[in-house]
Amino acid sequence: MSILDIPVKTLAGQDSSLGAVAPGAALLVVNVASKCGLTPQYTALEKLHEQFASRGLSVVGFPCNQFGGQEPGTAEEIAEFCSATYGVTFPMFEKIEVNGPGRNAIYTSLAAVPDASGEAGDIQWNFEKFLVRPDGTVAARFRPRTAPDDPEVLAAIEANLPAGYYLG
Repeated sequence: MSILDIPVKTLAGQDSSLGAVAPGAALLVVNVASKCGLTPQYTALEKLHEQFASRGLSVVGFPCNQFGGQEPGTAEEIAEFCSATYGVTFPMFEKIEVNGPGRNAIYTSLAAVPDASGEAGDIQWNFEKFLVRPDGTVAARFRPRTAPDDPEVLAAIEANLPAGYYLG
């Protein structure tokens, strides 16, 4: 089964999958948290989403409370915080676990992918980013402290946008 086909629920509790978000688009998959020192990355993630949506990129967020209890809220509280504080419009999924025995199947696939230094394995912290190609393969992994608008991230996005994609 492709990572795009793994069943997940939206933050609103509806059945979905990564492939249903923006069919044919590349995805930047990020585990997010509302009370983290890296939470301001929401601003850059939303900007990426707005900048590249028409060219075939969707940012998607997975709230996670596994790192320092930094995402304690309910789905409603998370949605309200993201919207009111950062103007988030990109798709958000239900709160999940990204490490350990309760790890979501999407993150089982993602954790197996090495970063630029060749290191695979557990998610290090909130705001780890994975660029997923339109075919469901992972193009790149960026650790939490790599900013969403870092030149390395932007270059990887540009290199993996689907040819001829047009949203509209």
